[in-house]
Amino acid sequence: MDRLVNTVRPYAWGSATAIAELLGTEPTGEPQAELWMGAHPGAPSRVDRGEGPVALSDVIAADPEGELGPDAVGRFGPRLPFLLKLLAAASPLSLQVHPDLAQAEVGFADEEARGVPVDAAHRNYKDANHKPELICALTPFDGLCGFRDADEAAGLLAALEVDSLKPYVDILHAHPESHALREVLTAVLTADREAMADTVHQAATAAERLGAQGGPHAPAYRVYASIARHYPGDPGVIAAMLLNYVRLQPGEALYLGAGVPHAYLDGLGVEIMANSDNVLRCGLTPKHIDVPELLRVVRFESEAPGVLRPTVTSAAAAAGDSSGEEVYTTPIDEFRLSRYVLAEGTGPRPLPSRPPQILLCASGTAVLRGEGGDGGEAAELRLEQGESAFVPAGEAVALSGPGTVFRATVAA
Repeated sequence: MDRLVNTVRPYAWGSATAIAELLGTEPTGEPQAELWMGAHPGAPSRVDRGEGPVALSDVIAADPEGELGPDAVGRFGPRLPFLLKLLAAASPLSLQVHPDLAQAEVGFADEEARGVPVDAAHRNYKDANHKPELICALTPFDGLCGFRDADEAAGLLAALEVDSLKPYVDILHAHPESHALREVLTAVLTADREAMADTVHQAATAAERLGAQGGPHAPAYRVYASIARHYPGDPGVIAAMLLNYVRLQPGEALYLGAGVPHAYLDGLGVEIMANSDNVLRCGLTPKHIDVPELLRVVRFESEAPGVLRPTVTSAAAAAGDSSGEEVYTTPIDEFRLSRYVLAEGTGPRPLPSRPPQILLCASGTAVLRGEGGDGGEAAELRLEQGESAFVPAGEAVALSGPGTVFRATVAA
């Protein structure tokens, strides 16, 4: 097992304090948006096995089956198939959507064939992989996720009493839902920028007023008004009003599959995703927006946000498993996120040793104890809050606290 030395990504939307407070370090005064744990080539974690720091990606590349196990390599190839992050948002991220695997493969092959440089600003597909993800809140966490019911979205827009929004209201009422959502999003993203900026200003002013008045949708109106302050005149503000607003409490999570438009707004969370950079943006960003490709990828279906809470799996419960592992269940093989809440005096909890895994201590202290090989002493690694470790496939480790530990691995 290896203690990880991780890289902080200083994106502009990041909090200047949240990650520093979790790590117990002094804030730099600059935004600290994400702490990456894994082997992504953009910012791989580093390990030291006695010969100085080495990128985890290089360690895995030198012996994929030894580090990941033959099963994981056979299923996902010779690289760690997931990326674990701490994500700290102080302002809205771009409104975005991710392709499914088939869409990513086709899109990547097309851009490669057309010779679009992989680092070009207008490139959509950085790789041929999909990018499902899961965000688990460590603090109250605000986000947008999936389309509202079309009639509900029409009611929210109508209440703003902005004349230029009335055609969208009529469309949302008059057409089948999938066609209505597609038609309105297309109209918003292709509208004259100057006219749309005026619409956004009027809508934001009205949302501010309605948010202050109270009522069942007041929290959502306050969020939309806040987004408009961060992105004045951006068409993505109106697109955001078509989406569900959700606030996660600590320990709750959202799973975001292919085609689901979403944006994280504020808060600190643990995020896990498939190892991909494929993002198609809908707004709230100065970056490239490819409207035709976006419309090909978005799923135009209303769906209430499915807030996940960690549970003991039915199979584990039936087997009388008392390991204390609580799982965030998702339909994805590339990653599996679970947590252990370990009280003072709790005995060591053996972890499954077959898959590769990353362990993140989110609060308190975690002690990892490995078996001693060839008669040697058992290895021990102590993780303080915010620290993490990589455990290669096949390495038997027991976990004790007191603390809360997130375990990232692949699905069985």
